[in-house]
Amino acid sequence: MANPNTRSDNEPKIRHVLRDDLSRGDFWSTLRRDFRELKEFMLTDERRKRLNEMSRVKQWLSIAWWLLKGLILKLTPARRLLLLLGVFLVVIHANNQGESQQYHILGGLILLFVLMLELKDKLIAREELEAGHVVQKALMPERTPFVPGWKLWLFTRSANEVGGDLVDFMQLNENRFAVAVGDVAGKGLRAALLMAKLQATLRALAPDFSSLGELAAKLNQIFCRDSLPNIFASLFYLELQAESGSLRAVNAGHFPPLVLRGLQIEKMEKGGMALGLSTAATFSEQATTLQKDDILLVYSDGLTEARNEQGDFFGERRLLDLLSLLSQLSAEELGNRLVAEVDRFTGEARANDDLSIALLKRV
Repeated sequence: MANPNTRSDNEPKIRHVLRDDLSRGDFWSTLRRDFRELKEFMLTDERRKRLNEMSRVKQWLSIAWWLLKGLILKLTPARRLLLLLGVFLVVIHANNQGESQQYHILGGLILLFVLMLELKDKLIAREELEAGHVVQKALMPERTPFVPGWKLWLFTRSANEVGGDLVDFMQLNENRFAVAVGDVAGKGLRAALLMAKLQATLRALAPDFSSLGELAAKLNQIFCRDSLPNIFASLFYLELQAESGSLRAVNAGHFPPLVLRGLQIEKMEKGGMALGLSTAATFSEQATTLQKDDILLVYSDGLTEARNEQGDFFGERRLLDLLSLLSQLSAEELGNRLVAEVDRFTGEARANDDLSIALLKRV
């Protein structure tokens, strides 16, 4: 078996990489985005409030100090001491110019060593997250699963390498199909692991339950038992039949889906509480019927709560206005248009949450 840590000898040459970097033309926009993300990661809400009361010069000095302090505190003790030693040697002034230069070189090498150690940790973490992303992608259903009498379009995109949104499709028997859209609180690896467990539990239980309310109650009990404190998950689960417009569904704390009937847009019922909040939670089954060309849209908060660089939300109003103009499109065309509009709205702003969409159109 090949060693997974083996690196290919066909690595690109440094000069080619630098040439490609210079030809990209997005240096300043990338730098601004990275600095903005660094501030969001390092600065607390209290410090952001204090910045608003400072002059521009004091703001920059405070930000620089807070970022440097945050960097130092997040290092391991050994690396923290090495960093401080390296900085001290770089700025020290000896009487002998040659001796001072030696101190500067030694300090620079120490700083480079600390940087390489941090880079090593980041690369290892990235490889693990990329492996998790591959597994998560393998668990996702195909984008356009086939159900007679329906056109389906399923989409999910995580804000990070792995995400906590659930989009799934199941064929429970010859004529019984199911679609699920869920959202575990938070994002990143913790949410992704809990999402995978929720998906596995749902796939195991769904074929054996005829009552969707009882199915949601059982899922809630398991999630309460096995999840972490103060962690919950929303879930919208629906079942449909081939060549029939009748839908059965249960909503556990998820956004009420939207039903597009021509130029009219209706909201389904709000549903019960999210999974994991209380073992005593109860859930009721909902039912609706879609006529020819009607569309059901189920989405996560990554759609309406997507934010642009100014901090504005995409919002439900913008979504409703957009849907009223696009209701004649196919499920796939409508889904691609929604994602494109969100991307256009957010621009260079980093995604703050996972984005998931399920569209079902009666044909």
